[in-house]
Amino acid sequence: MEEEEEEVLCYLDRVLEEEVFEYGDEEVEPITPLHRQFKGDIEKGLEMKKLVLSGFLASEEIYINQLEALLLPMRPLKATATTSQPVLTIQQVETIFYKIQDIFEIHKEFYDALLPNIRQWDEKVTVGHLFQKLASQLGVYKAFVDNYKVALETAEKCSQANSQFQKISENLKVKSPKDSKDCTSTVTMEALLYKPIDRVTRSTLVLHDLLKHTPKDHPDFPLLQDALRISQNFLSSINEEIDPRRTAVTTPKGEARQLVKDGFLVEVSESSRKLRHVFLFTDLLLCAKMKKTSVGRHQQYECKWYIPLADLTFQTLDESDSCHSIQVLPEHEIEEMKIKISLLKSEIQKEKKAPKGQNRVERLRKKMNEQESWLLLHSPTIPFRLHNKHGKSYLFLLSSDYERSEWRESIQKLQKKDLQACVLSSVELQVLTSSCFKLRTVHNIPVTSNKDDEETPGLYGFLHVIVHSAKGFKESANLYCTLEVDSYGYFVSKAKTRVFRDTAEPQWNEEFEIELEGSQFLRILCYEKCYDKSMLNKDDNEIVDKIMGKGQVQLDPQTVQSKNWHMDVIEMNGIKVEFSMKFTSRDLSLKRTPSKKQSGVFGVKINVVTKRERSKVPYIVRQCIEEVEKRGIDEVGIYRISGVATDIQALKTAFDTNTKDILVMLSDMDINAIAGTLKLYFRELPEPLLTDRLYPAFMEGISLSDPAAKENCMMHLLRSLPDPNIMTFLTLLEHLKRVAEKEPLNKMSLHNLATVFGPTLLRPSESESTKGQNITSVSDIWSHDVMAQVQVLLYYLQHPPISFAELKRNTLYFSTDV
Repeated sequence: MEEEEEEVLCYLDRVLEEEVFEYGDEEVEPITPLHRQFKGDIEKGLEMKKLVLSGFLASEEIYINQLEALLLPMRPLKATATTSQPVLTIQQVETIFYKIQDIFEIHKEFYDALLPNIRQWDEKVTVGHLFQKLASQLGVYKAFVDNYKVALETAEKCSQANSQFQKISENLKVKSPKDSKDCTSTVTMEALLYKPIDRVTRSTLVLHDLLKHTPKDHPDFPLLQDALRISQNFLSSINEEIDPRRTAVTTPKGEARQLVKDGFLVEVSESSRKLRHVFLFTDLLLCAKMKKTSVGRHQQYECKWYIPLADLTFQTLDESDSCHSIQVLPEHEIEEMKIKISLLKSEIQKEKKAPKGQNRVERLRKKMNEQESWLLLHSPTIPFRLHNKHGKSYLFLLSSDYERSEWRESIQKLQKKDLQACVLSSVELQVLTSSCFKLRTVHNIPVTSNKDDEETPGLYGFLHVIVHSAKGFKESANLYCTLEVDSYGYFVSKAKTRVFRDTAEPQWNEEFEIELEGSQFLRILCYEKCYDKSMLNKDDNEIVDKIMGKGQVQLDPQTVQSKNWHMDVIEMNGIKVEFSMKFTSRDLSLKRTPSKKQSGVFGVKINVVTKRERSKVPYIVRQCIEEVEKRGIDEVGIYRISGVATDIQALKTAFDTNTKDILVMLSDMDINAIAGTLKLYFRELPEPLLTDRLYPAFMEGISLSDPAAKENCMMHLLRSLPDPNIMTFLTLLEHLKRVAEKEPLNKMSLHNLATVFGPTLLRPSESESTKGQNITSVSDIWSHDVMAQVQVLLYYLQHPPISFAELKRNTLYFSTDV
């Protein structure tokens, strides 16, 4: 007992000298008169238990003041929500301040009951019933935690959309404790919304300490035990990601260094690509790599470099920047890897159903992880340059301009504060780097092989998006939008609207068809177009246009798979972009319907069209190819970038009705719309260009191992096609080869073109492999058939030139029966 009293006296003396009372990681100001009284009481034999309770009571007063500060703006915001000029809607207010009033009332009642017990303290006083009641009300906290992320996101969006609310949320006034010298302190709403989550953890720590200093025969002991059990069960049930103790580390000066953002980025170091884990703290940016450790050893990070945010600037490429050369792999190598990964996914799904297939599944998963990691490393091409004002520069490569903008904005937001350049000693750097393992919020590189089987595999097929309009711009500008979707663990840009010139309310009303490959999110970025050539960057991959706003929506299968259009609005920095979307599975999007008409060209058998036109190749095919070769063969992503759907529909109607002005329309139309019209024509044929009858034979021929046998079979199959089909296929084949010759400019290799056109030219009216089956899984959609369709076209694209006359001469030597 004497040792405990000595410990308490030393501890209390230190607290009174520093005029601050520490509990856990939080510093709370004391109720000073109580502390003066404690010193005398302890000399009379007061137990440690009272000191623990007094410290908790002091921090409870601060917590109640923090909750009160949150409630203060809630009431007027709620009142104005029903007026003609609301700051927030009722729903937004209820989401942001969800359960705060209930939590406040619970703790006010607890504080009011605990305070007199401490003031009239003796050994007979019991407090266990108060803590037991507090623990029994944790259901309110569960509701708060479940809503926490939504509350933060809503508050962030409302701040971006409304400057009045932004001002309120950044300047909340918290009353100081009664005996404090300061009247109020200014705190952000985001910081205050952390407090309830933090409080549950601290209450649990207090219960531990109280039990340690409560005799087992005291009436409080079983009640405190019960309260601790309830609290611990609750803590284990909530998402540990939210626990603020995991996102902060203390600096040598005692300040909290908060982790703001982290993630995996590709760094160009010594002319090669390296995968790094980058950590953005409140005062510095740290770049680390995972150390290789032996099996069973704790994983650790190794710091490669760090920059104090006070010294960090964003570097742009200029004449002096010649130290970094961005290595970009040929596009076909990227596409080949995607095909390999897709085939592995199919194999894994099949092995899961096979008896004793688990060992093979693990081997396949490991192989897929290696391939996806390779893809993640070699796909990004958008540069993100950082510069330390003391001379050193660093280069990251990202796959998405959205992601680059997020990193830049997060850094710039922190730099607005009054930052001092921090220099870490080797020991401090080592401690900080070691803490990164626990602090990180992104645990694995974003590849599908790291996902649980229960996680959604994403959508495979085609997303139709109409970008309608945008409003909220403060002044007129030249505006356009780009669309990004995630694929194979990273985001890629898929479509771009026209530039709407000199307007504050652009009305695009443009429709796009975007291919999805396991996608879960759609991102929309709004840009102001830069026409000043003096500001153009010399790096082809650098986007110099200014991002006005950005936002993303989750592609919920339940919502988007409806046959009807789903309309939505993305709010971004006060700008609202209105769009609609609907989804078609890969199987349904390529499903062919029997021909029901003889007029027009779309959906009509190819031999009917050529006979009517008295031509060997349909007019639509010849004209689209001619226009693409005239002015689109150098276009980046030709045949891959989506054309505007309304333009494609206009061309479809023109060709179907044989409009006289078709050539004028073609010359005026965006080249991606013309490329899209050609693809649509082949997709809407009632049977594929390479025919239903020969489809099984093409699948068998491409799988042959012997090159001579494969050559013999594939040429035989080609000459077995009807003449209009052969002529059209050979015409398209030579065109696609000419497009691929311009790969350095248009980035479209033979592999890319085979991926785009393979399923379109081969997919049968009703696939033999899927008759009577419901296509539901990723492996069914990205099946071996689809991969084989790509391989068939690729075989002919890589083949030496094939002439119609040569094929027909050789017909004499082969049977035409298949």
